[in-house]
Amino acid sequence: ILEKCCKQDWSVISPTIFGALFESTLNPETRKNGGMHYTSIENIHKVIDPLFLNDLKEELMGIKKMQQIKKKRAALMAYQDKLASMTFLDPACGSGNFLTETYLSLRKLENIVLADLYGPDSNNPLGSAMCIEVSINQFYGIEINDFAVSVSRTALWISENQMLQATENIVQKEIDFLPLKSYPNIHEGNALTMDWESVISRKKLSYIIGNPPFSGARLMSEEQKIDLINVLGSCWKGAGNMDYVCAWYKKSVDMMKGTEIRAALVSTNSITQGEQVATLWKPLIADGLHIDFAHRTFRWDSEAKIKAHVHCVIIGYSLSKTKVKNIIYLSNGSFFTANHINGYLIDYEDVYIGSRQQPLCDVPTINIGNKPIDNSNYLFSEKEMKDFIKTEPASAKYFKKFYGSDEFINQRPRYCLWVGECTPNELRSMPHVLDRVRKVREFRLASKSAGTRNLADKPTRFHVENMPKVKYLVIPETSSERRKYIPIGFLTPHELCSNALKLMPNATMYHFGVLTSCVHNAWMRAVCGRLKSDYRYSKDIVYNNFPWPQPTPKQKSRIEKTAQGILDARAKYPDSSLADLYDIGAIPSELKTAHDENDIAVMAAYGISQPFVEERCVAELFKRYQKLISSIKD
Repeated sequence: ILEKCCKQDWSVISPTIFGALFESTLNPETRKNGGMHYTSIENIHKVIDPLFLNDLKEELMGIKKMQQIKKKRAALMAYQDKLASMTFLDPACGSGNFLTETYLSLRKLENIVLADLYGPDSNNPLGSAMCIEVSINQFYGIEINDFAVSVSRTALWISENQMLQATENIVQKEIDFLPLKSYPNIHEGNALTMDWESVISRKKLSYIIGNPPFSGARLMSEEQKIDLINVLGSCWKGAGNMDYVCAWYKKSVDMMKGTEIRAALVSTNSITQGEQVATLWKPLIADGLHIDFAHRTFRWDSEAKIKAHVHCVIIGYSLSKTKVKNIIYLSNGSFFTANHINGYLIDYEDVYIGSRQQPLCDVPTINIGNKPIDNSNYLFSEKEMKDFIKTEPASAKYFKKFYGSDEFINQRPRYCLWVGECTPNELRSMPHVLDRVRKVREFRLASKSAGTRNLADKPTRFHVENMPKVKYLVIPETSSERRKYIPIGFLTPHELCSNALKLMPNATMYHFGVLTSCVHNAWMRAVCGRLKSDYRYSKDIVYNNFPWPQPTPKQKSRIEKTAQGILDARAKYPDSSLADLYDIGAIPSELKTAHDENDIAVMAAYGISQPFVEERCVAELFKRYQKLISSIKD
């Protein structure tokens, strides 16, 4: 293998391939623990293009269109000087893919300049000597892994050699590369404990780029948690519940102060969702940060053999007073210019949706379903239940259908043995049931949690019991982001739901109509947390903060009618699950029409004009939320 490597012409190898090679040397557990995800060229350009490269390309195109030769040459030389003056820091550089691709991009622009100034067709009247000004010395990195440091340095050297050869072809002149005259500024160390100014002065730095480790608040090591707290400070509210990448945002903002430095980082998408929005962005924006551009949630793929498949956002930001176009990029490849980008990556002023224990409006409360803590002794598949009943016939009347999010959406219930209200003599007459009760007691007694051990004294009861005596509304906690609507619906008192469903007893058709509308789903998408890209519906963030409409009696009656129309349309397909009915490519025309009519009715109650535009709808809901919060404070 070594002999083949030595014979390989490495001058034609893409330097970014070293990131994939480096990742392939690490076992999956090391990558997971370190939050390591190496990057495709396409995704690198999602960071560097809107940050600076698009503007540089546009500027060069303008210069090339100039007709006056002397002015054009002066402009090209000034442009080359500009390229050479730009400096970049990747404070989690890994194998150097971001730095390498950025260097290559600048040198390609410089080669266009050199072709115009010194190429065979340049007609160089000044006879001036050609000079390559863009250098790998402009690129700085911090990386904790010593092997990755060596890889990134090597990748930059290969990049430099490749671009020198490209320049030779353009100007038709041989350029010496060896001995090495430039040295990459890649520093080994922990970026969260280092002073970044020991790597490069803030007065000299132009841009901060990269993709820091993807470690969520619950997945960090003890050392990472300590680093995070040390960077944010013990006084930073909620610091212990923040993702690891938040520390890089804080360090970069501190580096930006008093400068024109701009930054763009790839981040776990959870920093723009749920409670983390207020925790991270509120103090940073108070420090003067503003978001210049953003890519909303998309799947981030590695070039490595084992794909990363993580869901992230890209956020470009600065403290600069110089205005730029605020652009929001969508996952489908489209984009639009925003007036202002807030922490939810919505075109609206800065607003923070905090955790709330009770609904903001006068509506019923919702709660979680049942939580047995039974080590699955009370939960059965249909086959397991039938087999159990054959052994213990008297147990049949104690079984109830049991739904979580997945079971409800796919209409494939499990079954729960509920003996919480069973009398002692009935229990004693069912030895197999009594054996299950004994096992639950033993399981709870063995728990490390004092609360769970206390439950052992009531082994037939659940930890959380929520069993309405009337028909009730349920909302899946987790559902696919591919659906336009969260599939919500009703269960009967003879059916139980788990804590993976939110439930509302005594819900009316009006409540169902509003909650299943495009308006509520737009709000949910804007403020909810995510599991990868799937929606995580929460009581305290999504439901309790939702600004309900104040309909007239006529508007409310119309919503009730259209909501019933949705249930009627579903009823025409008794053999289809909610997953079937709400598949984006299979939704029946009757159901789509019913939802359209319900959406129009709910929008009318809010005064939202048609056609429905989600961005505009969310802005209106944020406005109503702020008004409601202000009225409470007043």
